[in-house]
Amino acid sequence: MWPKLPQVYFQDSFRSRFIRMSMPAPPRLLDLAGQSLLRDQASAIAALERLPMELFPPLFTAAFTGRHSETLKAMVQAWPFACLPLGALMKEQQPHQETFQAALAGLDVLLAQEVRPRRWKLQVLDLRKNAHQDFWTVWSGTRASMYSLLDPEVPQPMKKRRKVEGCRPGPKPPLAPVEVLIDLCLKERTPDESLAYLIQIAQQRKGMMHLCCKKLKIFAMPMQNIKKILRIIQLDSIQDLEVNCTWKLSTLGKFAPHLGQMGNLRRLLLSHIHMSSHTTLAKEEQCISQFTAQFLRLHHLEELYLDSISFLENRLDQVLRCLMTPLETLSITNCLLSESDLTHLSQHLNVSQLKDLGLSGVSLTNMSPEPLQVLIERASATLQDLDLDECGIMDSQFTVILPALGHCSQLTTFSFCGNPISMDVLENLLRHTIGLRKLSHVLYPAPLESYEDVRGTLHLGRLAHLHARLKQMLQELGRPGMVWFSANPCPRCGDRTFYDPEPILCPCYMPA
Repeated sequence: MWPKLPQVYFQDSFRSRFIRMSMPAPPRLLDLAGQSLLRDQASAIAALERLPMELFPPLFTAAFTGRHSETLKAMVQAWPFACLPLGALMKEQQPHQETFQAALAGLDVLLAQEVRPRRWKLQVLDLRKNAHQDFWTVWSGTRASMYSLLDPEVPQPMKKRRKVEGCRPGPKPPLAPVEVLIDLCLKERTPDESLAYLIQIAQQRKGMMHLCCKKLKIFAMPMQNIKKILRIIQLDSIQDLEVNCTWKLSTLGKFAPHLGQMGNLRRLLLSHIHMSSHTTLAKEEQCISQFTAQFLRLHHLEELYLDSISFLENRLDQVLRCLMTPLETLSITNCLLSESDLTHLSQHLNVSQLKDLGLSGVSLTNMSPEPLQVLIERASATLQDLDLDECGIMDSQFTVILPALGHCSQLTTFSFCGNPISMDVLENLLRHTIGLRKLSHVLYPAPLESYEDVRGTLHLGRLAHLHARLKQMLQELGRPGMVWFSANPCPRCGDRTFYDPEPILCPCYMPA
């Protein structure tokens, strides 16, 4: 039997253990050595020639954090790995302008040398903040890197060369350009200081440096500045393009030739293109043809988002005919479409493999429901996400598309808020889709029976009762886990308010 210890023993033991746990770990010998080396700039730069490659990442991190610009500049030139993931380090620590430019200056000095240094391994400078997330933490610890791209090149065994009489050595092959990877978001009238400096280097070292941009977002920038930047980017490196500008159709026509050069584009979002009342019909057709013709060169396009595009009405077929590959995502939102547009869409080959289909904000009230029914039926084997919010679909139209919805075996999410649907049709929808085992979330409008008057005043008690009825049906039919939410605009601010069955109120209802 253990002897009984006094209570104070347990208190002191817990207190000492808590203190040990809360105290920060002492700096490692490696960290102290790096800090000591960085105090003497000349010694630090001279030591790089003999520094083991596993010490480069922690020393680079310390130099970056401590804003040792000249040392940082020299370290870029002596970097012993194929890739320098500077963007991941910038994400962890807000970079100082001078520090970032010092790293770029190091690359510039490297590219300016006619004879590359013996230890030159750098092939890629990665400025993307979401790439190689754990590189710096891995190398600051004791584990080795798992990235083959980041590992130093393995020296190949020297082969004995045979002497051939009369043969002279041929010309040296051209040096491979260094790739600089960056994601760009153009939302100012002019590029910021860092981007401007990078553009300057890319222009001066053209041919020795390739500026590659996987994701490009354009929000607000004059077209002449956009063109200046696009001229120094490897356009075939762009895979994801978002154009969220309020452009005239003529401006889109000027941008179109650059779009056609993005041969590896996989995702395109285009928003807020409007037609000018001063443009002639012939000029409109010329700009639209110039834009749609670019799709003939986009052989890898998988996702297409068109929002608030004023020229689509009666011209959707012109866009669809130029698509070279089947789409996985097609979102046409807040656009005017004709019934013939919807018919062409339902018949097009490139929609048969859709995973995501969105027609939110496209008015279908005065259209026949058959084209929509055919479209859903044709994509039923692959469709996972369907958005028909604010389409003005009536009971009679919704009833026609119900059988097609019941065939969407891969459907996981279905949203059709903002449509005037009755409770009977909602219950019918539930019966048609109850067998879709992957369907987990349905967002539906408040049924017509839950309104007090024609002005659209919602009776929350009625809505709660009708929602409870649907939940009971789900329980009785063996699908209690399927989530049905009702969503309607908030009467105060217009933002969507959810009901399950009580309202999840938007912030304007919350007390200050």
